[in-house]
Amino acid sequence: MFGKKKKTKMHNHIDTLIGANTNITGDINFSGGLRIDGHINGNVIAEDEEQSTLVLSDAGHIEGKIQVANVIINGTVTGPIHASKYLELQGNAQIHGDVHYGAIEIKLGASVDGKMIHQDKLQSEKMVTLIPVAPE
Repeated sequence: MFGKKKKTKMHNHIDTLIGANTNITGDINFSGGLRIDGHINGNVIAEDEEQSTLVLSDAGHIEGKIQVANVIINGTVTGPIHASKYLELQGNAQIHGDVHYGAIEIKLGASVDGKMIHQDKLQSEKMVTLIPVAPE
């Protein structure tokens, strides 16, 4: 009778934890679930973009690009975010960069200093192609 909404499948548990007193310089490639309480100076990219999840705590800080299917942020990000499925910005989230998202939830107190771009809009822009026609 009523249409069912398609639920986003998130990775339900954390496979890797980067602690509060940890500083990493360099890119991080992961699969599954990753929680960051420390400071990352580099890109954070999920190998499995379908069900990967990144959680950035209020003590966490990332300077670099994030490319993960599901992202939950309560800390600070300086750089673009590409959350192809779901993005949650909790109350302490501070984003300095463009945000690409499939679905988004923003809590009171979160801030974004950048463009917010919905993935469907981006996909439809990519589908438009101009084919040059040679003059006769």
